[in-house]
Amino acid sequence: MSDAAASALAAPDEPAFRAIADLVAERARDAPHAQAIVDAATTLDYAALDALIDRTAAALQRDGIVPGEAVAVCAANGARYAAVLLGALRAGAALAPLSHSSTPAAFDAMLRDSGARLLFVDAQGAALLGEPAASPALVALGDDAPGLRFEDWLAPAGSTPRRVAIAPQMAFNIIYSSGTTGTPKGIVQSHAMRWSHVMRGATLGYGPGAVTLIATPLYSNTTLVAFLPTLAWGGCVVLMEKFDVLRYLELAQRHRATHAMLVPVQYQRLLAHPRFGEFDLRSFRMKFCTSAPFAAALKADILARWPGGLVEYYGMTEGGGSCALLAHEHPDKLHTVGQPLPGHDIRLIDEQGRELPAGATGEIVGRSGAMMTGYHRQPAKTAEAEWFDAEGRRYIRTGDIGRFDAEGFLTLLDRRKDMIISGGFNIYPSDLEAVLRAHPAVAEAAVAGVPSVAWGETPVAWVVLRDGVAAIDAESLRQWANAKLGRTQRIAALHLLNALPRSAIGKVLKTELRARHRP
Repeated sequence: MSDAAASALAAPDEPAFRAIADLVAERARDAPHAQAIVDAATTLDYAALDALIDRTAAALQRDGIVPGEAVAVCAANGARYAAVLLGALRAGAALAPLSHSSTPAAFDAMLRDSGARLLFVDAQGAALLGEPAASPALVALGDDAPGLRFEDWLAPAGSTPRRVAIAPQMAFNIIYSSGTTGTPKGIVQSHAMRWSHVMRGATLGYGPGAVTLIATPLYSNTTLVAFLPTLAWGGCVVLMEKFDVLRYLELAQRHRATHAMLVPVQYQRLLAHPRFGEFDLRSFRMKFCTSAPFAAALKADILARWPGGLVEYYGMTEGGGSCALLAHEHPDKLHTVGQPLPGHDIRLIDEQGRELPAGATGEIVGRSGAMMTGYHRQPAKTAEAEWFDAEGRRYIRTGDIGRFDAEGFLTLLDRRKDMIISGGFNIYPSDLEAVLRAHPAVAEAAVAGVPSVAWGETPVAWVVLRDGVAAIDAESLRQWANAKLGRTQRIAALHLLNALPRSAIGKVLKTELRARHRP
């Protein structure tokens, strides 16, 4: 990494670990009337936010929630959600943020795996719940949601929680991978991992004057990478409940936004809107992007038309090694995902797990201070995700294939895991294939991602029907499967084949299937 890029992304002299909720309390003492959280209905200054965090933490302790225990939430972005997140941390609990787009079966599996006895929910989240008897206690974050109203559940005004000493390796959150197979993986991230994200923000323009406009859900790791440093450094977070192009541009102009974290499809939709040029976006200092393939042409368009710097992050929710491309400093490297962050060790290995020399192509593995503790209650899956070098140091496997150029910039070539990233959401083909194979007429199924202007990628299925079973047409089968899938997983097209193309050893050739697809 160049000296300029390294200095822009490295924390100066990293101070000793601090709990993020403690930093919010300090800001409340130093600047109580500074804006902290803004949503469509509420504006909280730091004094009000800190008091709400205290009342939330005290209520959690009153209800018997102990340090290290999971607290679940499934709700739209808002000030209450932010208070629950930070209140759980102050009480020493680990937040388990769950997605609205889950299927009821996946939602139930995640809730059970987390062990949460308390679930904060809005009406949309509550619709995913199964049998009431099997559900945890409910606290309603929305007026039309079931459970005890949030205001009635809170500890009385002025309450303060018992002090909990937060250690760096304590669980901060459990973020779940998507899945419909009943075995979603809970990625346990520590306070130390989140602290490393906060420290990175020291040189990216975060501070008391920062205003970060959030248009991605708070259950997403992508969002937390921007949300947490903003508050830790004393800035203001403006929360959108749902992304809308014109609303986003209006809020950015009104609040003089300085920071953005968006996925590629959101950037694409913003710049494609005919009114994009009408809005004053000169307040922006830095824009970030992660979670999905980011086309070089789109990066170039952003640099040309949207003021402020542009940083693309490449990494995994599991952590390990991450790269950053400071696109505004390296306009000739837009086809890459940048260079390893300072303190991040990224290597390439072959299929036998042997480290590869410079210039080779292989699977990307990484090590840093930002690494998951492991998959919650799944030690075998954790072991599968790990690689150890000759000195016994632990790395996280990405499943992605890449190659470094002579300047140390990483180009992604393929994804071994065949994961589809659609609109910033991870979709696993095996989950969709399992649903299709559950249909009595289906003998075989394969799903792969194909390019999509709207979503970056979208899932397409190829199916072989059983002999002697009542036939079903492709569109009817697609609709049947989509009714059982989460909104972000839905299949865009389905093709019926006589046989799936396979290699000599029986592996389905998804590259050939993609080549056959015609939008």
